[in-house]
Amino acid sequence: MLGIVVSHADAASMHIGEHLRSLRDWETSVDETRPDDEGGGTVYQIDSVELREFEALHLDIENVAAAFDDPDLLVFASKHAGETDELLTAHHTGNFGVAEYGGEDGQFARACPGAHKAVVSALQRHAPPDYEVGMECTHHGPTAVGVPSMFVEVGSAEPQWEDPDAAEAAARAILDLADEPADKPRENGTRRHLLGVGGGHYAPRFERVVRETDWAVGHIAANWSLDALAEWAVSDAERDTVLDRAFRASAADYALMEGDRPDLTAAIESLGYRVVSETFVRETTGVDLGLVETLEDAVRPVDDGLRFGELASGYDGEWTVIDLPNELISDVRGVDSEALRETIERQSIAYATEQNGTVLTGPIVCPAATEIEAVVEPLVEILERRFDSVDWTADELVARETAFDPDLARTAGIPEGPKFGKLASGQSVEIDGEEIDPERFQRERIRRYTL
Repeated sequence: MLGIVVSHADAASMHIGEHLRSLRDWETSVDETRPDDEGGGTVYQIDSVELREFEALHLDIENVAAAFDDPDLLVFASKHAGETDELLTAHHTGNFGVAEYGGEDGQFARACPGAHKAVVSALQRHAPPDYEVGMECTHHGPTAVGVPSMFVEVGSAEPQWEDPDAAEAAARAILDLADEPADKPRENGTRRHLLGVGGGHYAPRFERVVRETDWAVGHIAANWSLDALAEWAVSDAERDTVLDRAFRASAADYALMEGDRPDLTAAIESLGYRVVSETFVRETTGVDLGLVETLEDAVRPVDDGLRFGELASGYDGEWTVIDLPNELISDVRGVDSEALRETIERQSIAYATEQNGTVLTGPIVCPAATEIEAVVEPLVEILERRFDSVDWTADELVARETAFDPDLARTAGIPEGPKFGKLASGQSVEIDGEEIDPERFQRERIRRYTL
C-alpha cells in the first residue's frame, strides 16, 4: 500500500493534496483514534492508496508510518526551496552529518530506490513544459519514518508552489506509484541499487544513471555531505558506521562514486561493499547480476574490459569460454573491426576487450552448445576480403595472399617514391626505359591460426 503525507504547514503540499483528491474518486472515513493534526480525522482511500493530512512540517513528523494502515511505501508531497526556478524533484531523507533540518545526526530513513526511479520517470511524463525534473542528494529529515519513503517536491519558490499545473504533475506522478514496489527485485542475493557518493547537490550523474540504465539510486552523499560527515565523525570507525547505515538504508551493495577518492573507496570496500564505475552500471544494464558476477570471475571484471553480447539479456543457461588465437582476432580486426565486433556481439553472452572497451580481444563466452564453427565461419568471411584464399582444416585456418614485398623492390634498386607506390598498388611502371611489372615484386604470404 502507498501512503501519502500532506502537510498543512507546506503550501505546495496542500496544493498537491488538492489535486490528488480531485484526480480520483476517494472513499473517505474518519479516524478518531488519532488527533486530526497527526493524521487522524478524515482519511482518503482508493484501492491501495491512503492519504492523510498532518499539521506539522514533514521534516518534523516522526514515525509517520504508524498513522497509516500497514503501508509499504510513503511519499511526502512537499515543496522544494532553492534558486532552481521551475523544478520537480524527488529524493530520500537522512543526514550524513549534523541534523540541521530534522531527523537525527548520522541517521537515514529507509530509501525506496525502485519507487524513486519510477517517480522520476513519472515526473518526466507529467511535467509542465517549462519544468525541469531532477534529483537531490540526501540532506534533511525525517530519519524515523517506519517504511521506505521519499519526498516528491514542487519548486523552487512561491510562484511554482502556487502553480496548479505543477501541483497536478506531482499529484499524477505520486498516484502512478500505486502498487509500485519500493525496491528493485533481488538478483543473486542483491539488488540493482546504488549508494551515490560525491558530486553536487542536484546529482546530475546519478540522475543520468536513473534515467538511462536499469539501476536505481538510494541515498546520495554529495560533496558537501561528505564534508559534513568528516566534520561530525570523530573517528574513521564512526565515519564507517554512518556509511554502513547509508548502504543498509538504501538496500544497496554497490556504490557509484563521483571523483577519485581512494581513502573512501578503501573504507567502503572494507565494509564489504563494492565501488563500481558508471561503465559497470551501463554495461550490466539488462544482464542478471548473478551472471555478471560469475563471468567477471571467469574472464575479467567489467572495469577491466568484460563486455556483454546480445545473448546476455535474460540468459540463465550453461556457457563455455571459446579462446580464439590472438593472431586471428587481430587480423580480422585489421580487416574490419566493426564487423568483428558485430559478429561476436551477435553470438556471444560476453567477450573480453582492451583499451577501455574499444578493442575486442577475446576470449568469448557463448552458450554451452555453441560449436566453434559457428563462431569462426563469419570471421573467415571477413578474412576473405583481404586474403586470396582461406583454407580451413579440422584444427587450423590457413590464409594466403600474394602481395607487394617492398624488400624485393628495394633489393632490385627501385627508388622509393611515386613509382614505388604504383608498384605497391599493382600498377606497372617504366624505369630507365624498361617496363616493370608489379608481379616481379610480389610474394605469397601465409598466415596460420591454430584452433
